[in-house]
Amino acid sequence: MKVRDHISKAVEAHKTEFSFEILPPLKGQNIDTIFKNIDPLMEFNPPFIDVTYHREEYIYKEREDGLLEKKVVRKRPGTVGICAAIQNKYDVDAVPHVLCGGFSKEDTENFLIDMDFLGIENVMALRGDAVKSETYFKPNKNGNVYAQDLVEQIIDLNHGKYLDEDLLNSSQTDFCIGVAGYPEKHLEAPSMESDIHFLKKKLEAGACYVVTQMFFDNQKYFDFVEKCRAAGITKPIIPGLKPLATKKQLNMIPQRFSVDVPDALVMEVVNCKTPDAVRQVGIEWCIQQSKELKAAGVPVLHYYSMGKSDNIRQIAEAVF
Repeated sequence: MKVRDHISKAVEAHKTEFSFEILPPLKGQNIDTIFKNIDPLMEFNPPFIDVTYHREEYIYKEREDGLLEKKVVRKRPGTVGICAAIQNKYDVDAVPHVLCGGFSKEDTENFLIDMDFLGIENVMALRGDAVKSETYFKPNKNGNVYAQDLVEQIIDLNHGKYLDEDLLNSSQTDFCIGVAGYPEKHLEAPSMESDIHFLKKKLEAGACYVVTQMFFDNQKYFDFVEKCRAAGITKPIIPGLKPLATKKQLNMIPQRFSVDVPDALVMEVVNCKTPDAVRQVGIEWCIQQSKELKAAGVPVLHYYSMGKSDNIRQIAEAVF
């Protein structure tokens, strides 16, 4: 089932659905690590589960001759297999993330063909972030540069248009496409207005819904939605939430994601004496965010689990 249809059903029923995002396990681990984190959340009946995709990274190893050798590694492979396993085991729609970075257009087309063969109907189209070795994002050679380009390629496949224009009687895919939105603007965007302008372009290209970057102040989300509606964006905007879990995140999240942490939350965390106390503060803050958003009638609350389900489960128990 398409994510847009799940959203429509929730709106018609005046209901808020629960969904979440998982990371593939690190290379060398098996899929049981994924199932152990998904199992405790299934009682909340998520209509879909997102599975992230991770770009290759570059590491340098010293050779016997003393020179440095550049190696390309992918620390979290398995998105395709995990999506297939989720749909088979849980009968829940899986939403794989598809990136511009690390893919040529040919790679993207083959990835999408695999998804189509597996009966996966939904994808999340993202540009992707810069890797550690890059100051700024660099697209792959012969790859899509922006998420809008990626959306356009997926829509081409939905129309039966492949990179090889000589194909005859080519079949059409039927992907529902999600894209990212940034309530506090993308860290590379020069202004909120320009960021919303390009979000609108992604939706006009064929994307069906938006999932936001994490935020810790609901007013940021409400203001973002209002600005999007004023700009002519009418498609659903799903709030993405992440409970704060460690003191280190007070510095890491603003720096890495360009997201503000409210002073009240900062002081609560700073005053905590133990890691468990910090984690509980993050849970309680996210519960209050969730309840306010649910009361405002959002059709889906989407949680970034980061491979851990215990805190997400506590939040879901209090909200759904």
